[in-house]
Amino acid sequence: MGTTLTVTDPAGLVVVDKPAEWTSHDVVARLRRLAGTRRVGHAGTLDPMATGVLVVGVGKATRLLGHLALTDKEYDGTVRLGASTVTDDAEGEVTGGADASAVSDAAIAAAVRSLTGPIQQVPSAVSAVKIDGVRSYRRVRSGEDVQLPARDVVVSRFEVLATRRDGPYIDLDVRVVCSSGTYVRALARDVGAALGVGGHLTALRRTAVGPYRLSVARTLDQLAETFALMPLAEAAAAAFPRLDVDADTARKVSHGMPLPATGLGPGPVAVFGPDGTLLSLAEDRGPRAKHVAVFVG
Repeated sequence: MGTTLTVTDPAGLVVVDKPAEWTSHDVVARLRRLAGTRRVGHAGTLDPMATGVLVVGVGKATRLLGHLALTDKEYDGTVRLGASTVTDDAEGEVTGGADASAVSDAAIAAAVRSLTGPIQQVPSAVSAVKIDGVRSYRRVRSGEDVQLPARDVVVSRFEVLATRRDGPYIDLDVRVVCSSGTYVRALARDVGAALGVGGHLTALRRTAVGPYRLSVARTLDQLAETFALMPLAEAAAAAFPRLDVDADTARKVSHGMPLPATGLGPGPVAVFGPDGTLLSLAEDRGPRAKHVAVFVG
């Protein structure tokens, strides 16, 4: 993923290392100015407190984003045991908690294990989840008592990397790999609840979204100095299984005609023409593969 295109190219991805205190929308606004186009979007919102990988699409690459958002994400974070907050992170008002000094490492390990694998998770009330078209955080801030339903998520890795004890608090440095829709701050909340002492997230850094890792991310200062895009074809080849087709099939794809089932699913497959051009993302539906995004024609 080392090749870049200049800003004059029509489409591509930018992997941004989002700074703290910036919203994901703030980052998109900055990149619109740098790219000289309003056709910019992002995959997978990061809270203002969080830093790290934010995948941004420019031009036609915005069509990839809804599919990229379904990929696994990886985080490094810090969980504080001994206090809970209204937002489940350090930005919210403390609402409760108990002295955590007597909580054993074994008890912590058991609580973490109970939140690993396929689980049902109640999203944080102060989140972007919509209720009847209104963001949950807006309802909370207007004084409503919001109770969100649990959702199925997968936490494929939840590991304690370090434990630091400080009076009534315990800080856990953790690594989490999880499915889209998982709230790491809700994991912090639920670890604290399982241990009976309360918990919240004090730091979060996203280290990967699917195949896009911090190693290819660039800061906003770096992008302001030299703005470049990861080519659309390269970005798709990194994120999806690849199907190369001949010239005749490529013409059919450009007219939106379905393909025979690829057998490469279950998710989207990147379809490439004989010259390496990204033609579409296609998804198997029975005996045929339907195009879910077309980039030519």
